[in-house]
Amino acid sequence: MALPKANRLKSRKDFQAVFREGTCRHGSYITLRALRPSSIKKPSDNVESTNSVLLPIKIGISISTKVSKRAVVRNRLKRQVSAALHQLLPLLSPGWRLVVVVKPAAAESKCVTQQFLQELEQLLAQAEVLNGHS
Repeated sequence: MALPKANRLKSRKDFQAVFREGTCRHGSYITLRALRPSSIKKPSDNVESTNSVLLPIKIGISISTKVSKRAVVRNRLKRQVSAALHQLLPLLSPGWRLVVVVKPAAAESKCVTQQFLQELEQLLAQAEVLNGHS
């Protein structure tokens, strides 16, 4: 299941900001890059109003050709990660910018959605993105 359009990280500039300024958490199949909402610079006249508005969480998924040369494999992995993120979406704090980078080990070990879900939940808790920091 794909992520809602409001929750997708799309532009190259947004991806670069997360990679440049965000924190990094490593797992065996996934690397998570997270940018806190306070670090995001928004052009605005009124600073007080931007603090009260909660921006939706934006998530991007990055899978290199180093993971697999075959697009079929990369697309399958992307769908699995997306499905796992879709289940975790209600638990995430608003305003964060996340990039999920899939490692080559995920393609080699034939990961399933449940493994991605478990590892993502662990990495999100480490990065303090989950709403209870469990």
